[in-house]
Amino acid sequence: MAANITDIMSGKDKTLVTGANGFVGSALCCRLQEKKWPVKALMRSSRGINNNIFFDAASIGDIGNDSELKGILKGIHTVIHLAARVHVMKETVSDSLREFRKVNVEVTTELANASAKEGIKRFIYLSTIKVNGDKTFDKPFSADDQADPTDPYAISKWEAEQRLHEIGRNTGMEIVVVRPPLVYGRGVKGNFLRLLEMVNKGAVFPLANVKNKRSMIAIDNLVDFLICCVAHPAAVNETFFISDDDDLSTPQLIGLLAKHLDKSVRLMPFPLWALKGCATLLGKKNIVERLCGSLQIDITKAKKLLDWQPSVSVDEGLMKTVEWYREKS
Repeated sequence: MAANITDIMSGKDKTLVTGANGFVGSALCCRLQEKKWPVKALMRSSRGINNNIFFDAASIGDIGNDSELKGILKGIHTVIHLAARVHVMKETVSDSLREFRKVNVEVTTELANASAKEGIKRFIYLSTIKVNGDKTFDKPFSADDQADPTDPYAISKWEAEQRLHEIGRNTGMEIVVVRPPLVYGRGVKGNFLRLLEMVNKGAVFPLANVKNKRSMIAIDNLVDFLICCVAHPAAVNETFFISDDDDLSTPQLIGLLAKHLDKSVRLMPFPLWALKGCATLLGKKNIVERLCGSLQIDITKAKKLLDWQPSVSVDEGLMKTVEWYREKS
């Protein structure tokens, strides 16, 4: 049975958040604290434990120490598993799939098995829309679509999902899987931060001819959805696709970032075939594919089944991201 909201608010049930000092984890712990929900923050190292956003925290080098893990899981009702090996921009290992599987599959399996043994009721897993593929064409990805992971990261996430559902079937522990697209907001890193920096520096983008559509999700919306999944009875054993529900083309995204940065939009037309050809020669094909290709998500299931709506608009989410960027610059 799912956690009862009254029990959560009264402190009878505690939520464990793994990867608690990461981009999503720190935002989630802050929101849970604001709501006065009891939460234990689990991270791999002690970095961040003394941060005042964590009122109950623990560090664990590697999940696998049964006695240590048992102590951490004591008194936990729900696990929100965010910790993962994510994309590495400059991969240094020879077998990246093996490394992704170590963390994203094996560690997830160990944690889920230990959680089931301790009688934890619900296990929420943050996966990725890349489980369905890297791009969409004539229609958005929907919850009824078959998985089609194409890179080691996505393959490991898909395999972890399958392991979790098997554990759920064997033990009765409730499994909830969430597949978000690109997440942005305060603390964002990677390609989104690089795009933000380029717009701020007044870079010229040869992307005026791009007519794609891409789904994204603001960190505030993702956190709200994860919290919704903690107690909602209809979330049990379901997989959800979520986004801001307002897809943008790359030129539109650049334009909104420029607006909030008070910069001029610097877009120039360039034949897409030539752009992709140059990118291939320079070894930047994947980057151009993300900038020019579409990746859309249908979130109808999340809206209807959980009665959930994004609370933050794309424009507001981007404005908050720019505010954070200016604060840190």
